[in-house]
Amino acid sequence: MPTVSLVLGAGGARGYAHIGVIEELEQRGYEVICVAGSSMGALVGGLYAADALQRYREWVETLGWVNVVRLLDLSFGKGTFRGDKVFAKLREIAGDPLIESLRIPYTAVATDLQSNKEVWFQRGSLMDAIRASIAVPGVVEPFITGQRMLVDGGVLNPLPIIPTVAAHADYIIAVDVNCPRSAVELHLERDEYRYSASADIEKLGRLGLLLTSMEVMQTALTKYKIAGYSPDLVVRVPKGVGGFHEFHRATELIAAGRELARRQLDAFEGRLRLRQAESTDQ
Repeated sequence: MPTVSLVLGAGGARGYAHIGVIEELEQRGYEVICVAGSSMGALVGGLYAADALQRYREWVETLGWVNVVRLLDLSFGKGTFRGDKVFAKLREIAGDPLIESLRIPYTAVATDLQSNKEVWFQRGSLMDAIRASIAVPGVVEPFITGQRMLVDGGVLNPLPIIPTVAAHADYIIAVDVNCPRSAVELHLERDEYRYSASADIEKLGRLGLLLTSMEVMQTALTKYKIAGYSPDLVVRVPKGVGGFHEFHRATELIAAGRELARRQLDAFEGRLRLRQAESTDQ
């Protein structure tokens, strides 16, 4: 059974696609022995390591737009969301285990605004780690711990590859859910997965511009991270499959992630077989 160090990137609701990628990897017989994530990738990866991902999927697939809105707890005077309702549900689903007690090594990445450095959570409360990693600046309240003010890991590292290297897995597979549409030649066939980013910005106004700016920044940073330490495979999920804020579309985004993983893993495994055949011939 081939082993995998899995890297799950930032990308808001498109991070639901990580669930589909994980399901496809497991169906093909890959064993994930380490996971690192940033923002939504940290959330999905943490719940996977805590054996709670299926329960999380069952919950998010019930969420319509109204349900998502009801989960938003605005912090009056700050204009940001606290996230208390969401994390109450996450604790109900997964508890709050210590990271060091999880079945596989796990890293959540956050950003320290005061030191301008990445913070890696590899011990301590799983829920604290996730909460720090998903604190999108200007949208979700920062996570305060001691003298640190922590925000979304995607601010500095939207695709945290380096924490997975020490696992010495057969393959490092990263999932980039901020991929520009033009960079992905694979296209989903069903029209319901298609999404108009420009129309969404007009609808959301200031919030839409803020989230889109984050996406542009994360796309650029991701390129540098991949260039600095190239994984064996990057599963690319284009922005066109769904909006950063579309948390009511879990079923479609999970399915999109699985379909994109299937196609890109087919190509990856085909290349591996070709190399093995060439090596045998020599």
